[in-house]
Amino acid sequence: MQDLRLAIRALRSTPIVTAVAILSLALGIGANTAIFTLVDSLLLRTLPVRDPQQLALVTGGGIGPNNRFAFSYATLDAIRQHGQAFDGTLAYNCCGKTTLTIGGDNQIVDRMWVSGDFFRTLGISALLGRTITPEDDVPGGGPNGPVVVISYRLWQQRFAGAAGIVGQSVTIERIPVAVIGVAPPDFFGVEVGRTVDLLLPIRIEPLILPAIPFDDNVSYLALMLRLKAGQSLATGTAALRAVQPQIRAAAMPHGPAARPGDFLNTPFTLTSAGAGVSPLRQQFQRPLVVMLMVVIFVLVIACANIANLMLARGVARRYELAMRLALGASRWRLVRQFLVESILIASIGTSMALVFAAWASRAIVAQLSTSPVEVVLNLSPDWRMALFTAGSLIATTLLFGVAPALHATQIAPQDVLKEHGPIAADRSRLPHVLVVAQIALSLSLITVAGLFTRTFQHLAHVSLGLESDRILAITLTAPTVAAADRNPFYHRLVQAAAAVPGVAHAGGAILPPPLYPPMQDQLFVSVPGTELQSETERISRSNFITPGWLAALGTSLRSGRDIDEHDTTATPKVIVVNEAFVRRFFPTGHAIGGRVNLTFRFGLNADSPLGSWTVIGVVSDAVFVSIREPVPPTLYFPIAQFDDPIQNTNFYMIVQASSGSPLSLVRPVAAALSALNHDLMLIFRPMTDQVHTSLAQDRLIAWLSGFFGVLALFLAALGLFGVTAYAVARRRTEIGIRMALGAEPAGVIRLVMSRVTVLIGAGVVIGAGVSLWASKFVAPLLYGLEPRDPATMIGAALVLSAVGVLAGWLPAWRASRTDPAEVLRAE
Repeated sequence: MQDLRLAIRALRSTPIVTAVAILSLALGIGANTAIFTLVDSLLLRTLPVRDPQQLALVTGGGIGPNNRFAFSYATLDAIRQHGQAFDGTLAYNCCGKTTLTIGGDNQIVDRMWVSGDFFRTLGISALLGRTITPEDDVPGGGPNGPVVVISYRLWQQRFAGAAGIVGQSVTIERIPVAVIGVAPPDFFGVEVGRTVDLLLPIRIEPLILPAIPFDDNVSYLALMLRLKAGQSLATGTAALRAVQPQIRAAAMPHGPAARPGDFLNTPFTLTSAGAGVSPLRQQFQRPLVVMLMVVIFVLVIACANIANLMLARGVARRYELAMRLALGASRWRLVRQFLVESILIASIGTSMALVFAAWASRAIVAQLSTSPVEVVLNLSPDWRMALFTAGSLIATTLLFGVAPALHATQIAPQDVLKEHGPIAADRSRLPHVLVVAQIALSLSLITVAGLFTRTFQHLAHVSLGLESDRILAITLTAPTVAAADRNPFYHRLVQAAAAVPGVAHAGGAILPPPLYPPMQDQLFVSVPGTELQSETERISRSNFITPGWLAALGTSLRSGRDIDEHDTTATPKVIVVNEAFVRRFFPTGHAIGGRVNLTFRFGLNADSPLGSWTVIGVVSDAVFVSIREPVPPTLYFPIAQFDDPIQNTNFYMIVQASSGSPLSLVRPVAAALSALNHDLMLIFRPMTDQVHTSLAQDRLIAWLSGFFGVLALFLAALGLFGVTAYAVARRRTEIGIRMALGAEPAGVIRLVMSRVTVLIGAGVVIGAGVSLWASKFVAPLLYGLEPRDPATMIGAALVLSAVGVLAGWLPAWRASRTDPAEVLRAE
């Protein structure tokens, strides 16, 4: 306790140094903890289920690595029959939007289809009521009819946590469904980053969505197995492959469109699913790892800066320390005192860091979320976060505390007591080494920040091929309109919107507009009269549109004509293609009038020939999903040429304003659409917001790296200023004598700045090498420039050098104002 009281007293005696040290640590450790919290939540944290390490995702069988939802219910049943080597099987499909009606109030929520053994295999019990069982997962519903398990979030938000929720009936897509249970509050599903509100049995899907009657042979499910205790992924994979022929034979689809040669034709593979599965990992894993490296560098710079401050405090206290040694105190006693001070600073800084990290991690997740797709991560503390924070506390204490403590106590009392001035002649090179390290690391971070900032600027100025400033995007659902009536009804909606004053163009589509989360198609293109060859001709970008869609987007017509009201089921089948499609399939450039055969492939089971289509128009290339991706070959079909019921429950409209902000059209367009159907659910969003959202990841990386780069620059400048100021104070007598003998102020500045220049030069040279080495880690995140971009590196070096020179010049200028007479009198 005595050491603690002395430490508090010592830190209070130098409040500025203490405040700078604590703030530096709070920002450094807080940034590290915030980024690690995201890494933990997205990449490391296991699912809140029983023995999550025993869960395995089934892949293979001819399925691409990014397509989990490509198994049929028949395959699930076949694995159940032949999967005695495992402790359970489950299937699910996630995540779609559906209309939930409670007391006449409609709401769009996220749904998930799950098999009857989903909860049992995961080992999850309901918070209230019960979970879905195999008896519920039958066509038309089980003994109690169609049932649903709702999320804890929906229970709290829509039912105010009512204890009597179990047994109540809700309406899902106009079908009454009984609520049988509430999921636990920590269960967000098995797709990390997504959350679901409704969990429904798979086999009641044709009842809820009659326009999409998925039968047992349709491939749209992901499969998971539970390994037996002690069973490894390798042995589980071998066991599954051993029965794959029986599974394939039992689940083989039949019919004229079946492709038995392709069905489950490659060996199954099991991959670990204990931490869940998520497409977000592929998207954000590298950015998070890069940001974690950046914030670790910032923390090292902060520790080096604090170490320099502690060294300066130690030198200033040399007389005190010498007196204590002369009076009999041991050197360990003094070292312990310095360590207690360091631990106290680190503890206070870490406490503040935890508050900062909790806010920062949630702010980052909020920036990553979009209105169509909300990112939901479990950011609650766990043992990994606690261990990381404790490790940061210990590491920072060692980094900035031990060396200054040992250095300050390596003194000879008799020499110090003979000194006259308060500043001893300390010749240690450690402060200079620390400053060079700070400058080197700071240059690397500034270079990275420059690369990410320039990447964001390039992306923000990419030509999109559409007029986003004038576009209002509308997502609508018509819960009371039957699937068979949607096609003509959607065309009437578009006509009503186009008639609103101030609307230049209006159009509608079955699939989302550009830059919205994509729905992958499996269209294969072939020349009429030839057989479908391979997946090299696959087209994954297409849309089904009404007249006016392309005009409303501002996508210009290059040749031919646009889709119009004359394109119906009674006329020949036509398509509009983009320039990328022409370059790929019509290398001569003459596409108008050309014909292509199209085949739709859903999963692994069957091909659905769509016949021969004639190209009637070519439009300019426009961004489809990602600004980063090259514009892919794209097809546009007239919706009116399809007479099947519209499968999708959502419809997307684009309205282009004649002038001014498109937001001014919200009320009149909503009134015009609602006049056709009062039950419409409408969501309006300017296209500029979606463009802004599509750049959220790059904007966030640029902002974070820029912030940390500026922080590193500030810490490096502060460290250089402190070392230079300390060196000037130590040489005050020498400088006074020089000036008394005739030295000019400019000469004193040159004397001080020569040392500063050497430190900056050494740091820049070392930092350039570190930047060149580290560039390979950020290369995949860049756009429009090389990772070793000379302009960025030179600019970073110039900025750092300028700030460093300014930080060193201030003490040098103060030294040049020294009064020789005052110095000599003091001596």
